[in-house]
Amino acid sequence: MTEDSQRNFRSVYYEKVGFRGVEEKKSLEILLKDDRLGEFYVEKLCTFSQRFPLPSMYRALVWKVLLGILPPHHESHAQVMTYRKEQYSDVLHALEVIRFISDATPQVEVYLHMHRLESGKLPRSPSFPLPKAFEQYLNLEDSRLLSHLKTCSAVSRLPYDLWFKRCFAGCLPESSLQRVWDKVVSGSCKILVFVAVEILLTFKIKVMALNSAEKITKFLENIPQDSSDAIVSKAIDLWHKHCGTPVHSA
Repeated sequence: MTEDSQRNFRSVYYEKVGFRGVEEKKSLEILLKDDRLGEFYVEKLCTFSQRFPLPSMYRALVWKVLLGILPPHHESHAQVMTYRKEQYSDVLHALEVIRFISDATPQVEVYLHMHRLESGKLPRSPSFPLPKAFEQYLNLEDSRLLSHLKTCSAVSRLPYDLWFKRCFAGCLPESSLQRVWDKVVSGSCKILVFVAVEILLTFKIKVMALNSAEKITKFLENIPQDSSDAIVSKAIDLWHKHCGTPVHSA
């Protein structure tokens, strides 16, 4: 039996006895310890994050490496984090000095402005291309539902800022949000489109019963939280269906 087939056999066995993800967790631990691969190290982390849910105990570390906040090399982490904290304080102070934020600014907007200042995109750009992709995939999945939204003049008034600029922060509970952000942080922003599509599909009956853009938008801004995990799981399935499954680096 080859090494790959042995690994696949163990994965199936662990899942059947209720320990799903054991092999993935062990693989990630091995990968995190081997930081000698340079750029390929980050590439492997990206591929892993797109294929599997990240264990909560390693999520913060993996996100920081993928976002470039921390370097791959473990021995540099403490010193680099000291620099990052100083950088955070400087950027926050700059936004306060130019009166772009105040004590009343929501924290999520503070972080957004800090990112845009760092990336040279302040004031923020009004253009955002994901709504077109959302409409395209919703039409493929349920053209009747899209037609209803158009009839109600709701397509242009859907909560795109909440979905695509805030990446569902304030829409989904933290446990579900983390699984979405695993994909975003590892470079697959398109997952946001499929989460939005799946929200519409999940609440199709409710949305079809509403006859105005205002009512539809108000409902979608405050969806029930008890379906969130199922929505994210189905959204990931849709993402794989339309975009394929990332190939794991050897």
